[in-house]
Amino acid sequence: MARGGREKDREDGPERRCIVTGESQPKAGLIRFVVGPDAVVVPDVLGRLPGRGIYVASSPAAIAKAATKGLFSRAARQPVKAPEGLAELVETLLVRRVTDLLSLARKAGDAVTGYEKVKEWLVKGQAIALIQASDGSERGKAKLRPPERKNGFIGCLTSTEMGLAFGREHAIHAALAAGGLGQRVVDEAARLAGFREQAGGNSADEDRQDA
Repeated sequence: MARGGREKDREDGPERRCIVTGESQPKAGLIRFVVGPDAVVVPDVLGRLPGRGIYVASSPAAIAKAATKGLFSRAARQPVKAPEGLAELVETLLVRRVTDLLSLARKAGDAVTGYEKVKEWLVKGQAIALIQASDGSERGKAKLRPPERKNGFIGCLTSTEMGLAFGREHAIHAALAAGGLGQRVVDEAARLAGFREQAGGNSADEDRQDA
């Protein structure tokens, strides 16, 4: 997997230049920022805010460097302020994006949680991805095998974060069905996983993590 959760076979997407590395890469591996009316840098995880986009590689280190070295001001061609904890804010927004989409998938009947339900979907071939909490028991998680497809396993969410998506205190196992919402969860989870891997964060055991 390439930087920021970007898959190598998706490198033909729209490209933008990172203001830190100077490298151009697909937008999927970058975080977009804009300058707000108060000259404060604002992360635009959804890519919808008005204004000229400023792109930074999807890693905490790159975002911290852009904030501390005045690179946002240079790119914006005006003095701007980068709020403290900008990388942490980006991570929070990425998590919210994944959990919001997962919640929508649940409401649409495209996602389930609970060991038995998840196992049933996997056995029937109904699931396109297995989701397991990064802080769940490795012994318990090993009892379920993800679909044999690219990005068939998502392990970048904690049990609490998964619980938020399913309206409960915590969740360990979940599965996604095919469909637009399911694929969007997979794509956004890949971006979050890449971000957390760059931070040395709470991703699951790496030999299983595809997204």
